Amino acid sequence: MYPLLQTIDSPDDLRKLEREQLPQLADELRAFMIESVSKTGGHLSSNLGTVELSIALHYIFDTPEDRLVWDVGHQTYAHKILTGRREAMSGLRMAHGISGFPKRNESKYDAFGTGHSSTSISAALGMAVAAQLSGRDSRSVAIIGDGALTGGMAFEALNNAGAMNANLLVILNDNDMSISRPVGALNNYLAKLMSGRFYAAMRRGSEKMLKGMPPVLEFAKRAEEHFKGMVIPGTLFEEFGFNYIGPIDGHDLDTLVDTLGNIRKLEGPQFLHIVTQKGKGYAHAEDDCVLYHGVGKFDPDHGIKPKVDSKPSYTQVFGDWLCDMAAADERLVGITPAMCEGSGMVEFAEKYKERYFDVGIAEQHALTFAAGMACDGMKPVVAIYSTFLQRGYDQLIHDVAIQNLPVVLAIDRGGLVGADGATHAGSFDLSYLRCVPNMTVMTPADENECRQMLSTAFQLGTPSAVRYPRGTGPGVAIQPSLQALPVGKGEVRRKGRNVAILAFGSMLAPALQAADQLDATVANMRFVKPLDEELVLKLAREHALLVTVEENVVQGGAGSAVAECLAQQGIAISMLHLGLPDQFLEQGDPVQMLADCGLDAVGLVRAIDAALARKA
Repeated sequence: MYPLLQTIDSPDDLRKLEREQLPQLADELRAFMIESVSKTGGHLSSNLGTVELSIALHYIFDTPEDRLVWDVGHQTYAHKILTGRREAMSGLRMAHGISGFPKRNESKYDAFGTGHSSTSISAALGMAVAAQLSGRDSRSVAIIGDGALTGGMAFEALNNAGAMNANLLVILNDNDMSISRPVGALNNYLAKLMSGRFYAAMRRGSEKMLKGMPPVLEFAKRAEEHFKGMVIPGTLFEEFGFNYIGPIDGHDLDTLVDTLGNIRKLEGPQFLHIVTQKGKGYAHAEDDCVLYHGVGKFDPDHGIKPKVDSKPSYTQVFGDWLCDMAAADERLVGITPAMCEGSGMVEFAEKYKERYFDVGIAEQHALTFAAGMACDGMKPVVAIYSTFLQRGYDQLIHDVAIQNLPVVLAIDRGGLVGADGATHAGSFDLSYLRCVPNMTVMTPADENECRQMLSTAFQLGTPSAVRYPRGTGPGVAIQPSLQALPVGKGEVRRKGRNVAILAFGSMLAPALQAADQLDATVANMRFVKPLDEELVLKLAREHALLVTVEENVVQGGAGSAVAECLAQQGIAISMLHLGLPDQFLEQGDPVQMLADCGLDAVGLVRAIDAALARKA
């Protein structure tokens, strides 16, 4: 079915092909990718857009000696298939299978592990400088999308790279922002010309000759900039110190191969601008690249069927609450770092356009932007994934918490996230949030409690966070009110004897199931900070064993807060802290992952029985 693709087990095999065979390989690779992802799920639109680029890069560059660093990693499936992982695609994003992102321990062709945005230029520059220092004649290539280029870290790296003479190539894969005019034959021709040695040599020679005539040199530079500016939007990158080339058609293999072949011979920082189409070659994905960005299993002939969920996800609960609270308080503004759909803000963005702000992939800016709005009377709600909030931690402390500003963090994807693995798992937020002064940290146990906690956070007037998991909850009916909860107060959900389980957030459901077998008391703690110390002390007086359970690392988490409270009161009691282990957990089925961590009902019973046996 894929006669040419089946002969490619490494880039060495690819480089043996005739150039005339490359378009056929691209067609087969694209068809194979659609078939493969339809069976496993994964990121589709972005990967379909980089088929030709992946082929051209491995065809021209001497990988793995030349380093390819893919930003985020949403566009690396073709790269994986061409580097010996074609058969492994059947286990994509599954337990014990290959990752959906580049990983250094997975393949020597994955030069840098990714998953978060805007890191590629910094990493590739580091590799280019390392090669220079060690005397290796290798090239480093950063492939970054126009969305990732909105991240401040990318511009920090561009600024640094332009001041060096390292052999770095930055490829801007422009597929969404339309920052360039439509490409065509003239642009492709100019890109080949400007990436050629003759143009580069002429440019260097002219500069050398004209250095003795500063006014003429300045005029020549300005003339060149104006000429290039008429046909290409490269002035910004030239100012950073790069030789800008493009834009070119990222699906034109001949142009890609010629241009990359020329650039491979050039010295110093180069910038290639290509234009591609998300979902290229698959009509359903071309029509709706957002829907097909991250997909589950689907029928490739008929496309994705709309999901009909019997109960709303936590993300939807947040989106509904946001619209309701915006109607009740015109001071509310919604902020997201490029995660409108993922964070459930689509309806809000449509209803309240003037109060919706997508700041791009710029988490640091999102937090300080929110702080600035809060200073002048607005009430910002920042919708952000747990793992992305890590990137704005300094701004959370320095700009929000120290000034005690009323910024609400709606933290999605708290805990394990399944197929996206360690880079996207919200394993640490309870630990890194509870140590920040002025913060209030809440963990809802169900959908209605999530809504109540969001209202609580909004009414506080101080920094606050509501942290909820990916997917759906236990299915509790949602009340449409905007009623708040008493701050720092938990509740006893089941009375038992001997053992008290203090459950935080998503762990309430398995705790209740385990308690039925153990005849244990169960408390829904609700607040990680401020902790319900009165309830903790009461439970400690009435039980022989306290068990804390959270979908967060044990180190510094909610259980640690309970232990600190008891230590401050001088109370000695047997305790068991259950949570995520001290390791990065790879991808898999989220239900099975929780079971493997001992955070399902069976695991809780087993751990508590073992603790009681040790006490006996």
